Order: sequence, then structure tokens, then C-alpha cells
Amino acid sequence: MQRKTFHRALLAAVAAALLPLAAQAQVTKLTLGHGAAPGNPRHEASVKFAESLKAKSSGRIEVQIAPSAQLGDDAAMVTALRTGALDISANSQGAIANAVPEYAAYGMPFLFANAGQAFKVLDGPLGKELADKSAAKGLVVLGYWDNGIRHMTNSKRPIAKVEDMKGLKMRTPPDSVLVDIMQALGAEAQQIKFAELYVALQQGVVDGQENPIMNIHASKIYEVQKHLALTSHQFQMTPFVMSKRTWDRLSEADRKAVQEAAAEATALQRKLSQDSEDQLLADLKAKGMQVSTVDKGVFEKATAPVDAKWVTSPIGPYVKKVIEAVRVK
Repeated sequence: MQRKTFHRALLAAVAAALLPLAAQAQVTKLTLGHGAAPGNPRHEASVKFAESLKAKSSGRIEVQIAPSAQLGDDAAMVTALRTGALDISANSQGAIANAVPEYAAYGMPFLFANAGQAFKVLDGPLGKELADKSAAKGLVVLGYWDNGIRHMTNSKRPIAKVEDMKGLKMRTPPDSVLVDIMQALGAEAQQIKFAELYVALQQGVVDGQENPIMNIHASKIYEVQKHLALTSHQFQMTPFVMSKRTWDRLSEADRKAVQEAAAEATALQRKLSQDSEDQLLADLKAKGMQVSTVDKGVFEKATAPVDAKWVTSPIGPYVKKVIEAVRVK
């Protein structure tokens, strides 16, 4: 009996000693890629997600963050997500629209006066429908983040009226709606990767670009652009998505932890984006940017054909539902 008791005690001691190694072997390591610079709300929320998920999963899931397009541009990361080569990305509306065209509906010109208005739609049935369409293309939506209301900068002249846009070479991301908006305003649209934008502006490859205030500030666009026009021509979200291949490998408990951590990160990202705009705009002025406003009614009229084009496109029924959710009272 004493020998049996000793053997049981010995086995228990060995098992206890091996527990840390077993736990270590069970750690799931995920990679989260995005194109923003550290300090941007997209990055800060990604850090929050990683910290929260590690805590909620009792250390079972660790997330490594790769900011500043270290893993390629947004389009490359969307491809990697769909193949399972990348686990998670805080991506861009335009890049994901190439895989799930319905994302383009949220970029119609002058559709949303502010991000809060957009999230009322995205957090409802139309956002759920978009998530279902995303899942069918291998992308699990964890949250809709804020990429801000977009404004224009350039090195040539202040923009106050539509005529001021004529002939400007304007960089756009890979977003078909933005290309349509620029062309409707008389500008020449040229697609350049965000990671290459600063140098392109510095060298005069393009005259200007458009982005939300937080991106203009974080990427130091003010160093190579003099004029900022508060056009508010488009809202863009940042879809926070996971590869469905990664999602399918997770246990139910870990999926729940991912969703809870994502909800916390989403709330933080939206708050940081909302809180930062006024402060960052003041700082851009202090850094020497000349800020102008535009007659939005005239700009809306000039870009009305963009709505008409997309309502008659293959995703027209969804575009129409989004427009009606905002404009029809």
C-alpha cells in the first residue's frame, strides 16, 4: 500500500511539474496586421484587443501586432486573410470591397455627416447582412471600426469650390467609389499604396491626397502638404476581421473570448477616433497647414452621379438600402 501511495504521489508530482509545459504547448499565437502607424487609434485598439484577449483566454491566445503595413498593404492582407496566411487585420473599406463589394455602399459621397450616423446603420441589420456576406468570402467580422470622415490636402492651392479641384492629381487608396468621386469633381485619381504616400507627395508624383484627420496627422502629411480642405466627402470604416480559417480552428470558449475582446477594442477605437479630431485639427493648424472649408451642397451636387452609378451596379439593391437608411426619414 505504501509503495502504491508513493507511486501515485510521484505521478502527481511529475504531472504538476509538466503542467506549465503543457499549458505553454497549448498557446495559440495569432498575427494581427494593419497599415496604420503606432499612435493611430487603429493601432492602439489593436494593442487593447491583444491584451484583452490574452486575459480573457487565460493566456491561451497571444496576438502579435504588425503595424505600418509590415505585412503588405491592405489589399495584400485581405488576400492573406482569405487564404489563412494571416489571422486578423484592422483593414480598410476599399480593400475589403474588392472581395465583398457591398462595403462600397458605405462610401457613397457625402452620405454620412459623422461617424456616429454610420455606426447606427452598421450596428443594425444592414451591418449583420454585411457580416454574413463577409463570412461567405472567408472573413469573420469582429467589429466595424472608425476610419473617419475624409478630407483633402494638396500642395497647389486652397480648395473652396469644385473648380479648384480641376486638374489636381489626387492619390486615392484602392477604392472604386473614391476614384469616382475624384473624377466627378474634375480631379485625376491615382492609386498609390499608403506606405508610399508620403514620399509620393514629397516628390510631387501627385499633388494631393485625401484621408481622415487622424491619418493626416499620424503620417505627418502636414510636412509635405500645405493646404487642407475640410470637404467631409466620404466616411470610411475600418473593418476589423479574422480569417474564417483561423476562426474555425478556435474552440467555442476561445471564440467567445475573441468576440468579447473585439467588442472592447471596438468601443475604444471609436472613442479614440471621435476624441482626437478637434485636437489634431488644431495641431495641424499650429504646424502651418492652411485650412479651408467648402460649400458642401455644391460638392454634393457635383458627385450625385456617383450615387446613381452605384445604385444601378450589381450591388445596387444593398447600396439603395444603405442610402435609404440614412436619407429617407
